[in-house]
Amino acid sequence: MTELGLGGWAGASASPVGPMVKRWLRRTDRARARLALLAATAPRISDPMVLFLTAVIALSALFLAFPVIDLAVTDLFFRAGDGFAASQVPVLKAFRKTSDIVLGLLMLGLLGRLASALAHHGSDAFTVARRCCYLLVALALGPGLVVNGILKSQWGRPRPIAIDAFGGDAPYQPVWRISDWCQNNCSFVSGEASSAVWFVAALVLVPARYRLAVGIPVVAYAVLLSANRIAFGGHFLSDVVLSWTISGLVFAALYRLMVSAPGVAQRARALGRRSVPTPA
Repeated sequence: MTELGLGGWAGASASPVGPMVKRWLRRTDRARARLALLAATAPRISDPMVLFLTAVIALSALFLAFPVIDLAVTDLFFRAGDGFAASQVPVLKAFRKTSDIVLGLLMLGLLGRLASALAHHGSDAFTVARRCCYLLVALALGPGLVVNGILKSQWGRPRPIAIDAFGGDAPYQPVWRISDWCQNNCSFVSGEASSAVWFVAALVLVPARYRLAVGIPVVAYAVLLSANRIAFGGHFLSDVVLSWTISGLVFAALYRLMVSAPGVAQRARALGRRSVPTPA
């Protein structure tokens, strides 16, 4: 009995089943935590990426179904014999040129802010540097690559001033239709409207308490700058609004990748350090 009790049952109590169950439970807990984190960070209906993507799809469908909207809006600024008279108004021509000045000043300010942030240490400086890098990448990928490098260069949509309805030779081309009626620097989509949206995105560097006050004139400037292109016969309405939403989608995705997600991880690490008990 003694041998059975000490040898048999004692050996049974050291069975690997217990540790295996514990490991399985730990893995299950980790998997559950990862799923919860994935669900918490998944885009929701109110997420900017979802909103911009929905807007791109809805606006594309609208202009494909009703191309007369483009023609009707452009016709408001066209007069037979005079063409697009707004393009000859000195004040409007000067206003258009301000976009290059604003872009240059923003770039200088952005680079200066980045250099200042890199020269300092601390979480605030790191946050500023991350947002500066985000804006630089957003400018390169949004207005630079997606709008000017891909869409304007490859889609071949003729500008309003070049189509037969407004004194040109080319037929009207709907949105998203690739054509050979324009070889380069074409109408779809608006590069200046994309840059205007980037001006709005630069508000991420403005302190939250001032963002509304600064944002109202910035948004108004971006809208007027974009509308100026329609008045000049340089772009259709669809070129402008799809440029806004496509650029917004690119900016929102980059913001989540470069600003929002790293910020959440940084706060989680800081919280973890504070929760670690100090030795007595």
